[in-house]
Amino acid sequence: MAFALLAWLAILTRLAYAHGGLANYTVGNTWYRGYDPSTPTSDQLGQPWMIQREWASIDPIFSVDDKYIACNNPGTPPPSYIPIRAGDNITAVYWYWLHALGPMTAWLARCETDCREVDVNKVKWFKIWEAGLLEGPNLSEGLWYQKAFQNWDGSPDLWPVTIPARLKAGLYMIRHEILSIHVENKPQFYPECAHLNVTGGGDLFPPEEFLVTFPGVYDKGDPSINIDVYAGPTANSTNYTIPGGPIWDGFGVLDK
Repeated sequence: MAFALLAWLAILTRLAYAHGGLANYTVGNTWYRGYDPSTPTSDQLGQPWMIQREWASIDPIFSVDDKYIACNNPGTPPPSYIPIRAGDNITAVYWYWLHALGPMTAWLARCETDCREVDVNKVKWFKIWEAGLLEGPNLSEGLWYQKAFQNWDGSPDLWPVTIPARLKAGLYMIRHEILSIHVENKPQFYPECAHLNVTGGGDLFPPEEFLVTFPGVYDKGDPSINIDVYAGPTANSTNYTIPGGPIWDGFGVLDK
Protein backbone atom coordinates (compact mmCIF):
# COMPACT_ATOMS: atom_id res chain seq x y z
CA MET A 1 0.00 0.00 0.00
CA ALA A 2 2.79 2.44 0.91
CA PHE A 3 4.60 1.69 -2.35
CA ALA A 4 1.44 2.27 -4.39
CA LEU A 5 0.86 5.60 -2.63
CA LEU A 6 4.42 6.73 -3.30
CA ALA A 7 4.13 5.72 -6.96
CA TRP A 8 0.90 7.70 -7.34
CA LEU A 9 2.43 10.75 -5.67
CA ALA A 10 5.37 10.49 -8.07
CA ILE A 11 2.97 10.48 -11.02
CA LEU A 12 1.17 13.54 -9.67
CA THR A 13 4.47 15.35 -9.21
CA ARG A 14 5.47 14.67 -12.81
CA LEU A 15 2.08 15.88 -14.02
CA ALA A 16 2.33 19.04 -11.93
CA TYR A 17 5.74 20.05 -13.20
CA ALA A 18 4.68 19.26 -16.78
CA HIS A 19 1.53 21.39 -16.61
CA GLY A 20 -1.12 18.84 -15.63
CA GLY A 21 -4.24 17.24 -17.03
CA LEU A 22 -7.78 16.10 -16.38
CA ALA A 23 -7.60 12.92 -14.34
CA ASN A 24 -11.21 11.73 -13.97
CA TYR A 25 -14.87 12.74 -13.77
CA THR A 26 -17.67 12.32 -11.26
CA VAL A 27 -21.44 12.37 -11.82
CA GLY A 28 -23.41 12.18 -8.60
CA ASN A 29 -21.66 9.55 -6.50
CA THR A 30 -20.13 7.72 -9.46
CA TRP A 31 -16.46 8.11 -10.35
CA TYR A 32 -15.21 7.64 -13.93
CA ARG A 33 -11.54 7.08 -14.60
CA GLY A 34 -9.84 9.27 -17.18
CA TYR A 35 -6.85 8.67 -19.40
CA ASP A 36 -3.48 8.39 -17.62
CA PRO A 37 -0.45 9.43 -19.75
CA SER A 38 1.88 7.67 -17.32
CA THR A 39 0.28 4.27 -18.06
CA PRO A 40 0.89 2.42 -21.37
CA THR A 41 -1.73 3.39 -23.93
CA SER A 42 -2.27 -0.27 -24.82
CA ASP A 43 -3.47 -0.92 -21.26
CA GLN A 44 -6.15 1.77 -21.51
CA LEU A 45 -7.55 2.37 -24.99
CA GLY A 46 -10.34 -0.03 -25.86
CA GLN A 47 -10.99 -0.92 -22.23
CA PRO A 48 -14.73 -0.93 -21.44
CA TRP A 49 -14.24 1.53 -18.57
CA MET A 50 -12.53 4.17 -20.73
CA ILE A 51 -14.75 7.22 -21.31
CA GLN A 52 -12.15 9.92 -22.02
CA ARG A 53 -10.28 10.62 -25.25
CA GLU A 54 -6.57 10.01 -25.06
CA TRP A 55 -4.48 13.08 -24.30
CA ALA A 56 -1.02 11.82 -25.09
CA SER A 57 0.66 15.14 -24.34
CA ILE A 58 0.52 17.05 -21.05
CA ASP A 59 2.16 19.99 -22.81
CA PRO A 60 0.03 22.88 -24.10
CA ILE A 61 -1.18 23.62 -27.60
CA PHE A 62 0.09 27.01 -28.72
CA SER A 63 -1.74 27.69 -32.01
CA VAL A 64 -5.44 28.41 -32.51
CA ASP A 65 -5.11 26.65 -35.87
CA ASP A 66 -3.64 23.44 -34.45
CA LYS A 67 -5.70 20.40 -35.47
CA TYR A 68 -5.38 19.07 -31.92
CA ILE A 69 -6.97 22.09 -30.30
CA ALA A 70 -10.33 20.29 -30.24
CA CYS A 71 -9.45 17.28 -28.08
CA ASN A 72 -5.66 17.25 -27.63
CA ASN A 73 -3.06 15.02 -29.25
CA PRO A 74 -3.99 12.51 -30.61
CA GLY A 75 -7.47 12.37 -29.10
CA THR A 76 -7.99 8.64 -29.76
CA PRO A 77 -11.65 7.96 -28.86
CA PRO A 78 -12.80 5.67 -26.02
CA PRO A 79 -15.42 2.92 -26.39
CA SER A 80 -17.73 3.96 -23.56
CA TYR A 81 -19.88 6.86 -22.36
CA ILE A 82 -20.58 8.57 -19.06
CA PRO A 83 -24.35 8.33 -18.42
CA ILE A 84 -25.81 11.64 -17.27
CA ARG A 85 -29.20 13.30 -17.18
CA ALA A 86 -29.73 16.76 -18.60
CA GLY A 87 -29.64 19.18 -15.68
CA ASP A 88 -27.10 17.16 -13.70
CA ASN A 89 -23.56 18.20 -12.81
CA ILE A 90 -20.43 16.57 -14.16
CA THR A 91 -17.29 17.38 -12.17
CA ALA A 92 -13.91 17.20 -13.86
CA VAL A 93 -11.03 16.42 -11.52
CA TYR A 94 -7.51 17.80 -11.95
CA TRP A 95 -4.50 17.37 -9.69
CA TYR A 96 -2.23 20.25 -8.77
CA TRP A 97 -3.00 22.76 -11.49
CA LEU A 98 -0.06 25.19 -11.60
CA HIS A 99 -1.12 28.19 -13.64
CA ALA A 100 -3.24 31.08 -12.38
CA LEU A 101 -4.02 33.48 -15.24
CA GLY A 102 -6.62 32.94 -17.92
CA PRO A 103 -10.15 31.66 -18.56
CA MET A 104 -11.66 28.20 -18.35
CA THR A 105 -14.48 26.96 -20.58
CA ALA A 106 -16.61 23.84 -21.10
CA TRP A 107 -18.26 22.77 -24.37
CA LEU A 108 -20.56 20.10 -25.80
CA ALA A 109 -20.82 18.63 -29.29
CA ARG A 110 -23.59 16.29 -30.42
CA CYS A 111 -22.58 13.05 -32.14
CA GLU A 112 -25.23 12.03 -34.64
CA THR A 113 -23.76 8.52 -34.56
CA ASP A 114 -21.22 6.79 -32.32
CA CYS A 115 -18.85 9.48 -31.00
CA ARG A 116 -15.92 7.25 -31.97
CA GLU A 117 -16.82 7.81 -35.61
CA VAL A 118 -17.04 11.62 -35.66
CA ASP A 119 -14.35 14.09 -36.70
CA VAL A 120 -13.73 16.33 -33.68
CA ASN A 121 -12.60 19.10 -36.06
CA LYS A 122 -15.88 19.07 -38.01
CA VAL A 123 -18.57 18.59 -35.37
CA LYS A 124 -20.33 21.69 -34.06
CA TRP A 125 -19.42 22.64 -30.51
CA PHE A 126 -21.34 24.97 -28.20
CA LYS A 127 -20.14 26.56 -24.97
CA ILE A 128 -22.08 25.70 -21.80
CA TRP A 129 -19.84 27.18 -19.10
CA GLU A 130 -17.08 29.74 -18.65
CA ALA A 131 -15.18 31.52 -15.89
CA GLY A 132 -12.48 34.18 -16.08
CA LEU A 133 -11.36 37.11 -13.96
CA LEU A 134 -13.28 37.13 -10.68
CA GLU A 135 -11.95 40.39 -9.19
CA GLY A 136 -9.23 43.06 -9.66
CA PRO A 137 -7.06 45.03 -9.17
CA ASN A 138 -5.81 44.16 -12.70
CA LEU A 139 -5.31 41.22 -15.03
CA SER A 140 -1.94 40.13 -13.66
CA GLU A 141 -2.69 40.53 -9.95
CA GLY A 142 -6.41 39.83 -9.91
CA LEU A 143 -8.08 36.61 -8.83
CA TRP A 144 -8.98 34.37 -11.75
CA TYR A 145 -11.17 31.29 -11.47
CA GLN A 146 -8.10 29.37 -12.66
CA LYS A 147 -6.32 30.46 -9.46
CA ALA A 148 -9.30 29.76 -7.23
CA PHE A 149 -9.45 26.32 -8.88
CA GLN A 150 -6.03 25.39 -7.47
CA ASN A 151 -5.76 23.25 -4.36
CA TRP A 152 -2.34 22.74 -2.82
CA ASP A 153 -3.55 20.89 0.28
CA GLY A 154 -3.47 17.50 -1.41
CA SER A 155 -7.12 17.60 -2.49
CA PRO A 156 -8.01 17.58 -6.20
CA ASP A 157 -8.93 20.64 -8.25
CA LEU A 158 -12.68 20.28 -8.84
CA TRP A 159 -14.44 21.73 -11.88
CA PRO A 160 -18.25 21.31 -11.77
CA VAL A 161 -20.31 21.98 -14.90
CA THR A 162 -24.10 21.60 -15.35
CA ILE A 163 -25.51 19.96 -18.48
CA PRO A 164 -28.32 22.25 -19.77
CA ALA A 165 -31.57 20.97 -18.29
CA ARG A 166 -33.58 20.91 -21.53
CA LEU A 167 -30.83 19.66 -23.82
CA LYS A 168 -32.04 17.09 -26.31
CA ALA A 169 -31.05 13.56 -25.29
CA GLY A 170 -28.33 11.77 -27.22
CA LEU A 171 -24.63 11.05 -27.50
CA TYR A 172 -22.31 14.00 -26.91
CA MET A 173 -18.69 14.89 -26.35
CA ILE A 174 -17.81 17.20 -23.50
CA ARG A 175 -14.73 19.38 -23.91
CA HIS A 176 -12.95 21.13 -21.04
CA GLU A 177 -10.41 23.80 -21.90
CA ILE A 178 -8.01 25.83 -19.78
CA LEU A 179 -6.40 28.81 -21.53
CA SER A 180 -3.33 30.10 -19.73
CA ILE A 181 -2.13 33.59 -20.65
CA HIS A 182 0.72 34.01 -18.18
CA VAL A 183 3.35 34.18 -20.96
CA GLU A 184 3.38 37.35 -23.07
CA ASN A 185 1.59 36.79 -26.41
CA LYS A 186 2.06 33.03 -26.14
CA PRO A 187 -1.27 31.51 -25.12
CA GLN A 188 -1.36 27.94 -23.84
CA PHE A 189 -4.43 25.81 -24.57
CA TYR A 190 -5.16 22.67 -22.54
CA PRO A 191 -8.20 20.87 -24.06
CA GLU A 192 -9.49 17.41 -23.12
CA CYS A 193 -12.65 15.54 -24.16
CA ALA A 194 -14.87 12.72 -22.91
CA HIS A 195 -18.01 10.96 -24.15
CA LEU A 196 -21.47 11.45 -22.62
CA ASN A 197 -24.79 9.67 -23.03
CA VAL A 198 -27.31 12.38 -22.12
CA THR A 199 -30.82 11.34 -21.11
CA GLY A 200 -33.72 13.14 -19.51
CA GLY A 201 -36.29 13.97 -22.16
CA GLY A 202 -35.04 17.43 -23.16
CA ASP A 203 -36.24 18.92 -26.45
CA LEU A 204 -33.82 21.77 -27.13
CA PHE A 205 -30.65 22.20 -29.16
CA PRO A 206 -28.73 25.46 -29.56
CA PRO A 207 -29.37 27.60 -32.66
CA GLU A 208 -26.71 28.04 -35.32
CA GLU A 209 -25.22 31.22 -33.86
CA PHE A 210 -23.95 29.22 -30.86
CA LEU A 211 -22.30 26.46 -32.92
CA VAL A 212 -18.57 26.60 -33.68
CA THR A 213 -15.69 24.38 -34.79
CA PHE A 214 -12.19 23.70 -33.47
CA PRO A 215 -10.07 24.99 -35.05
CA GLY A 216 -12.08 27.90 -36.38
CA VAL A 217 -13.72 29.64 -33.45
CA TYR A 218 -10.55 31.37 -32.21
CA ASP A 219 -8.79 34.18 -34.06
CA LYS A 220 -5.04 34.36 -33.45
CA GLY A 221 -5.36 38.14 -33.48
CA ASP A 222 -7.94 38.15 -30.67
CA PRO A 223 -6.59 40.47 -27.93
CA SER A 224 -8.02 38.12 -25.31
CA ILE A 225 -5.75 35.34 -26.63
CA ASN A 226 -2.57 37.14 -27.68
CA ILE A 227 -2.19 39.37 -24.67
CA ASP A 228 0.45 40.73 -22.35
CA VAL A 229 -1.15 40.99 -18.91
CA TYR A 230 1.96 42.58 -17.40
CA ALA A 231 2.62 45.50 -19.75
CA GLY A 232 1.03 47.61 -22.46
CA PRO A 233 -2.56 48.86 -22.68
CA THR A 234 -4.05 45.88 -20.80
CA ALA A 235 -1.66 45.97 -17.83
CA ASN A 236 -4.02 47.90 -15.55
CA SER A 237 -7.28 46.70 -17.05
CA THR A 238 -9.92 44.78 -15.17
CA ASN A 239 -11.88 43.99 -18.33
CA TYR A 240 -11.37 40.65 -20.01
CA THR A 241 -13.62 39.04 -22.64
CA ILE A 242 -13.50 35.25 -22.62
CA PRO A 243 -12.96 34.10 -26.24
CA GLY A 244 -15.19 31.64 -28.06
CA GLY A 245 -18.50 33.46 -28.17
CA PRO A 246 -21.54 33.28 -25.88
CA ILE A 247 -22.73 30.50 -23.57
CA TRP A 248 -25.82 28.52 -24.51
CA ASP A 249 -27.73 28.23 -21.24
CA GLY A 250 -30.35 25.76 -22.42
CA PHE A 251 -32.92 28.22 -23.72
CA GLY A 252 -33.13 28.17 -27.48
CA VAL A 253 -35.25 26.92 -30.34
CA LEU A 254 -37.19 23.69 -30.23
CA ASP A 255 -35.45 20.98 -32.19
CA LYS A 256 -38.03 19.72 -34.68
